[in-house]
Amino acid sequence: MIYHIVKEKDYPDLIKGDGYIPANFDESGFVHCALEVSVISVANDYYSNVEDKLLLLKIDPLKLKSQTKYESAVLEKGAGTQHVSTSSVFPHVYGPIDNSSVEGIGVLLKEKNGYVWPNKFVSLAEYLDRKDKITT
Repeated sequence: MIYHIVKEKDYPDLIKGDGYIPANFDESGFVHCALEVSVISVANDYYSNVEDKLLLLKIDPLKLKSQTKYESAVLEKGAGTQHVSTSSVFPHVYGPIDNSSVEGIGVLLKEKNGYVWPNKFVSLAEYLDRKDKITT
């Protein structure tokens, strides 16, 4: 599995037809993803100052129609570097994330010392059905 972090407030508006394309896709040319071992470090490095609720998309890369390449991290100015020590490569998806590849959606919980892994994942259909009720 690979994972993608997105602000909850942005996610429903970015689902187009059968897939999801993040707002920065045109700028980077791919969807930034992470392996499980790197997710928490990525969240802490890139989203430490974000107050919005973050979703974690659990993606089956074998179900993606777009090409996935495992490449060196693309560091962004002002972000931390802890995630680079967790993995030498990160999955970059060169196209939309097909809704059918999303195996689950969880909420990244922000605690005093940073983010923690979601307590549970729900299906995309369940999330869209009851997104206001999913808190953990």
